[in-house]
Parts: sequence; structure tokens; C-alpha cells
Amino acid sequence: MNSLHDAIVAATSQLAQAGVASPRVDAELLAAYVLGKERKELLTVEQFPASAERRFWELVRKRCARIPLQHLTGTASFHQLDLAVGPGGFIPRPETELLVEWGLSVMGREPVVVDLCAGTGAIGLAVAHQRPDAIVYAVEAEPDALTWLHRNAERRRAAGDRPITVVAGDATDPHVLAGLDGRVDLVLANPPYVPSGVRVPEEVAKHDPSQAVFAGGDGLAVIRPLVSRAAALLRPGGWFGVEHDDSHGEVVPRLLTEGGWTEVSDHTDLAGRPRYATARRAA
Repeated sequence: MNSLHDAIVAATSQLAQAGVASPRVDAELLAAYVLGKERKELLTVEQFPASAERRFWELVRKRCARIPLQHLTGTASFHQLDLAVGPGGFIPRPETELLVEWGLSVMGREPVVVDLCAGTGAIGLAVAHQRPDAIVYAVEAEPDALTWLHRNAERRRAAGDRPITVVAGDATDPHVLAGLDGRVDLVLANPPYVPSGVRVPEEVAKHDPSQAVFAGGDGLAVIRPLVSRAAALLRPGGWFGVEHDDSHGEVVPRLLTEGGWTEVSDHTDLAGRPRYATARRAA
């Protein structure tokens, strides 16, 4: 058996040379994964069992090839949940947790919540986990993403969370969830919003589905119709929150204001970049 510390140091160097943004963290998370431990427990491990070390180096090589860490471990952490992820599903990002926190802050009792462009279900499932009284619908059109969404919804149901309703359909289609029009308390969305032609990290370019990332020349091809669809779904006084590109800090609030929304605000992420806009449907 070899030293776990030495293996992590060597892997960190290789990952850094490969251009991985967080080499030490990724090395530690891969080590924890193959050892079946939490990252914080690594301090209690001195030696790396041979079989686990072989698996560790296989995964390090794949991570050096810029396969996403979450695809290697099969899970992505999001707002106190571990979600199943893999090819065909958009990996949820930590900054989207801020949108969830905002949504939780404006909910009343027994809210009806709709997660548009749900992907693997991160937003809707996080809401259902935090608010057992919420009635949550998650709308997704892409078949591969729906597979992950159904899997995660079933996992959370089995864990004891209130089940959510998965809806296969285009989030911008006025016929999808038309029966809820005028009855929803909160609409949240993390749609595709990156302008086409923008350079993205290799992990995103090769492994996130492009239809979940890019949205036309200005990145607003999905957000524009979502603004109208959210307005139709919401009851008077209901809330809408939508994540957007960091170049959209002015244009998305303007779309909302021009659409007759009230209490329009834009919010930054932890790095200080414009990240999501919120607004209220006029009473």
C-alpha cells in the first residue's frame, strides 16, 4: 500500500497540468469516492489500498481528459442533495443554489411551484426537499435529461421527500401545464442562456448537452418566451426567478419590466457577476 497523501499530491499535479480548474479538490474527491468515504474523512487515512489506488488513477486519467468529475462519480451535490448525473444531462451548478434560496424566501404556505427547463431536476427537487408542503412540477423536453430527471425524482421519493410531478414537454409551449395557468405561486427556471459562439470550458463543450447550454446569438432565445409563459402560469402576485448569462444583467430585467412585471431585480452570484433576475406578476 502507498501513501494516500503522496497519491493526492501527484494527482493534483497531473490535473493542474491538464488544465483542471480545481485540481486539489478534484483529486481529494476522487480519492474519497474510490475509498467510499467523505472528503473530510481522508485525514484519517494514511495508506491507499492497492485496488482502490488503481481505480483512483484510472479516474484521474479520465479527469485529465476533462471528463467532468460528476460523470466519474455519478453524482452532483446540489443544495443538500446528491443527484444522479451522467451523459445527456446538464450538471447542476452551485450558483443555481442562490436562485433556489431566493425562491424559498418568497414562498407562502402550500405553494404551487413550477421548475421550467428542469434538466436533472435540481431546482424542483431541492424545493420539494426543503418544503414538504410544496406542490412541485418539473418540465423538461429532452429525452436524455428526462431519464435523469425521472431517476432523481424516484430517488428522492424513496428517500421520503414529497413526490414531484415530472412533465415531458417544451417549457415555452403554452399548452404545457395549461391547466395550471393563473394558479402557480412560483416559477423558477435555469434555461439555456449562453450566446452561441461563446467559448466555454472543455467539460461543458464536450459533455454538457449543447441544447441545455446555448440559446441563440444573444443567449435569449429561450428566456424571451419563458417570460411570457411564466406570466401566464402565475397567479396575480406570484413570483418568477430565472438564471441568466453574466452578460444579461441589464437586458433580462428590461425584458421583465417591458413585459409589465413589478418588483424587478437582478442578483449577483458569489463572484459578483450578474446571475439571475426576479420579478412579480402584477396583481
